[in-house]
Parts: sequence; C-alpha cells; structure tokens
Amino acid sequence: MAKDKKFVEAITARDADFAQWYTDIVKKAGLVEYSGVKGCVILLPYGYAIWEQIQKELDARFKATGHENVYFPMFIPESLLEREKDHVEGFAPEVAWVTHGGSDELTERLCIRPTSEVLFCEHFANAIQSHRDLPKKYNQWCSVVRWEKSTRPFLRTREFLWQEGHTAHATAEEAAQETLDMLHLYADFFEDFLAMPVLRGRKTDKEKFAGAKETYTVESLMQDGQSLQSGTTHNFSDGFARAFDIKYTSKENKLEYVHQSSWGVSTRMMGGLIMTHGDDSGLVLPPNVAPIQVAIIPVMMHKDGVLDATNAVKDRLVAKGLRVKLDDSDYTPGWKFAEYEMKGVPLRLEMGPKDIEAGQAVLVRRDTREKTIIKLDNLEQEVAAALEGLQTALYEAARQNRDNRTAHAKNVAELKDILDTKPGFIKGMWCGDVVCEDAVKEQATATSRCIPFEQERVGEGCLVCGKATETMVIWGRAY
Repeated sequence: MAKDKKFVEAITARDADFAQWYTDIVKKAGLVEYSGVKGCVILLPYGYAIWEQIQKELDARFKATGHENVYFPMFIPESLLEREKDHVEGFAPEVAWVTHGGSDELTERLCIRPTSEVLFCEHFANAIQSHRDLPKKYNQWCSVVRWEKSTRPFLRTREFLWQEGHTAHATAEEAAQETLDMLHLYADFFEDFLAMPVLRGRKTDKEKFAGAKETYTVESLMQDGQSLQSGTTHNFSDGFARAFDIKYTSKENKLEYVHQSSWGVSTRMMGGLIMTHGDDSGLVLPPNVAPIQVAIIPVMMHKDGVLDATNAVKDRLVAKGLRVKLDDSDYTPGWKFAEYEMKGVPLRLEMGPKDIEAGQAVLVRRDTREKTIIKLDNLEQEVAAALEGLQTALYEAARQNRDNRTAHAKNVAELKDILDTKPGFIKGMWCGDVVCEDAVKEQATATSRCIPFEQERVGEGCLVCGKATETMVIWGRAY
C-alpha cells in the first residue's frame, strides 16, 4: 500500500463559512480546477460527467417537445448586435470584443456571444418566408462569454456552458404558450431529476431580460437561505422581429411579423446542486444525475474470490441500466469510503470474504450513512429501492429547508430584519412601481425574485408605500 496516500481531507463546515465550504467541495470533489485565464475554470472529468447527465436528460425532453438542435457561430458583428437597442444596452457591460484577426485589425469589431438572440434573428429573417415555415423550434448547446467582474465556479464565470432555445411562431399566443411550456419543462426537470424544489413565476419589468416583453423564472433556495435564479424563459412577442424584419406570409396572404421566445439554463445549476444537497462531508448527488450511482468497494480484495464476486455484482447492476463503479485500486477501503462520500455517490456497496460467504453485501446510503445488510438474491430490488428512496429524501429535505426559510413581511424594515437573521424567501406585497422595488434593494439589500404564479395576500398594501395592491412578490438575496 502506498504510504503517501491519505484519506480525503476534511472540508470547512457549512455553519463556519458557507462560501469556503462551497469552494472546498468544488475543488476536493474533483469538479473543476482554476485555469490560467482569470475568471475561467477547467471542468474536470467528474464535473463534466455531471453536466453530461444534465445535458442528456434535458436534450431528450427538448426533442420530445419538437425542438431541434443547431449550432451558430460564436462571433457577432457589432452592427448586428446593435440592431436591437434594449438588448445591446442590457449586455454591453459584459461583452468581450475581438478587435484583431492575426496581426490585422478588423474593420468591424466582433462580439463573442453573451447570448445568441441576434444571430438567430438574422437566420430567421432569411429562413422564414411563409406560414408553412413556422414554427421554428431550435435549441443550441454551446458556451457563452460574459465579462463578469466577480467570479465563482459554476455560479458566475466569464465563460460557461449552457443551452439556449430560440423559437419563432405565427402568433403572439403561440409564443406566449411556448414561453410558459418551457418554464414548466425546466421546473419539472429541476424537481424530478435534480431534486431541487423551485418557485415558478414572472420577473418584474426591472428584472426581465433585455429586449423581452416578459421573463419567467424558476427560483431555487440554497441551504444558506440565498436564492438562485436557476433558469429563465423569455417572451419577445414581435419586438425582435420588427428590429430584424422577420416576416412571413400568412394563410390569408398577408405579411405578418413572427413572434419569438428564448429560454436557457447553464452550468450554474451545478452550483445549485452543491448548495442544495451537499453536507459537511462533501457533495451529495441525487441518483438521477449522479455519474456513478453505485460504488462497489471490495474489502480484503486480495483474498480469493472477492474480485470475482464483486465483478459479478457489478455486472448484474449494469445489466439493469445503473451507472456503477467497482473500485479495485490499491487505496484502503477507508480512503475509498471517504472519497466516494466526498464525490456524493448515492450508494456504496461493501463486500468482503464473510459477506460473500453469507451471500450478502453492506449497502450504505450517502445521505444518511445508514448501513443495511442486503441479500444478494434481492440485489437489484434492494438497490433500486434505495436509489428511489434517496432521490425522494433529498427532494423532501430541500423542500423542508425552503419552507422553513420562507416568511412574510409587511414592511421593508421587517423584511430586512428577517433577511439579516434568517435569510430565505420573503413574501411581501408590491404596488408595481419600480421606485418601491428600488427602495427594497436600497434599504434591505434584497431584490424581487419573482411574482409567483401562486398568489396569496400577506398584507393589505405595498411593503414600501402602503398602497393597496393585489400583487405578492417573493423577495430575497441572491447569488
């Protein structure tokens, strides 16, 4: 046994320093490595494997709803970007520019895409002529660049991976429906695949996407009470179509503008996974998204028959479609236990000579660390039940954290006091005036997270001005 191989080092406790705890997990679980380019990270194999699971699942859901994958250039000419005034103003501070090709200065600067609306608009203007060409329902998997001043792995980096959907429709009603349909697709994905409960709602005009008529969001709450905007969908109506002259001939032989939507999620959700489910021993992954669902650890594997028996167990589980790793490396079992706990592997199976002789294995759940003796005759059923139970338990724990950290406030002072003592989602009435929205940010360092679809009355008037209103907003502090 190599003498220099140590157990995984402890990580900072969440209660001591949540930000450092997060950074410790990102690094020690082998998700990313800092690169030589400031604000950018290297996605390591295990981190990328999680993204691949996310991508595979979402891609299947997109295609099941009629969307097709495309790929557009990463460069946007400055003149093209400037054709939609609100859009370019919204992204201008974050845009990275290419000014030279080789040693030659370009005659026109090229923007490295922060998002691709204008590229899709240019294409739609050429590709759409008739109502028979509609709808166009495209999705793109790519990276984008936004020149963030303050960065943190997954949550905010200058280059990150994402998907962006772009659609064009004949009517305003179809575009509006697409925007809501994709929001619910995202919400269902977060809840049933990532075990992350979300709030569904509309962004205020102040917080909506640049150039959109309406923006909708799925908002998650982390263990520390901070909100995370996990995904957004945007209804553009015919705003971009008018800027880019995207018209079609209707069934009535009239020229009409198309109506558009866009929607996207990114590797930011991997940060959300960490902060929703992780504990003081490391990452905790829901089985649906885990690259390794079961880690098999042979005990005393130098003994005759141990590796043969554990390989047979692996083959049985793989045949059932599970993602399994048999670790036959020369690390000690104790090191392996700590390593797979750090990586958040949902289940661990331990098998030694006595277990094999008794026709059993020791099953350990990552969330509870509860050890259960299971009979190998019931292997597949026991493992499947444990994975299902863990997926459900993680969702329920996250939902309980959200519910425990949801309060209501009748004025800004009360909202600030709650956020200062026990941060979370705060329900508060709002009159709709941006002046009052700005006052909440200034006085309580909080922003409107969304106007939830599920409305309730938590006071008679706006928490700033007191004006009577029917609109309840979720407020909070966010990553």
